Amino acid sequence: MEDELPHTDARPAAAAEQAAPRAKARKNNTEPAIGSTPNTDGNRPNAPGAPAASPTDRLDQIFDGLQQKSSAKQAIYRSTVATFDLLRHVSQELVVELSRRITPVDSSVVIEYRPVNDMEFHIRFSGDLLVFVLHSNIVTFADDYGPMPTKYVQADFWRRFFGHIMAYNFMADSIKYQRFNDPGYLVGRLLINIDRHYFLEGVQQLELPDNDMSDSPVTDDSLRLFVESAMIAAVNNDLVAPPMSEIQKITVKQKLENQQVSRGSKLGFSFSHQQQPHNIDGLPY
Repeated sequence: MEDELPHTDARPAAAAEQAAPRAKARKNNTEPAIGSTPNTDGNRPNAPGAPAASPTDRLDQIFDGLQQKSSAKQAIYRSTVATFDLLRHVSQELVVELSRRITPVDSSVVIEYRPVNDMEFHIRFSGDLLVFVLHSNIVTFADDYGPMPTKYVQADFWRRFFGHIMAYNFMADSIKYQRFNDPGYLVGRLLINIDRHYFLEGVQQLELPDNDMSDSPVTDDSLRLFVESAMIAAVNNDLVAPPMSEIQKITVKQKLENQQVSRGSKLGFSFSHQQQPHNIDGLPY
């Protein structure tokens, strides 16, 4: 039977010498203990078993945060809601004007405005559907994105936050026949800041001029530009049929659910002419 080796410290002598002063420092509470949690005041962590008194200004910090950032975001959201309401009004006027012009030429071309709820409305024209959505959240962006690096935004911290309104383009038949796999396309986004100035961005087809938020307050004309540009982009985005090789076979599930079988293209392709129209959010599509 082998002799049992005596217990010894396996650390090198140099390591042991380095550990001694560190242990002494921890004992004197001059060095943070390993694994301890940093204090919220930014000072060194406390040793286990020796907690420091809680900061007395935490409620003040929470109150200040709520008073400043939350209040500012609420103001931005109210500005965005007011802009969305004005966008509704502008869209209704535009639909009436276009209908008056197109009906004498071709009465089969239908242009209509459809309210959905407080945060969404639609414009349907020909085979296209524009869906305007008000987002409930206030957002910000990276420092190098869009209007962020401009002097106007840099001059005021609260100008870094935006409400946003999105415009999506769908095929009208996608909603009418509930083709849930049909894609929609974001064609434009309207950013609204605390001053109720806007920044408009969108797909290349919009051909929008560069705009500086400093001299771009929300007006009827600016919102009309947003709607008109989105409609032009939708009209110019033609339907492209898939090649035969992509639609040679479909599943029974696709047929029963009336799903399209194209991939990623704006495509209105239906396998049946006998589907019945449906009501979506109370609207007969």
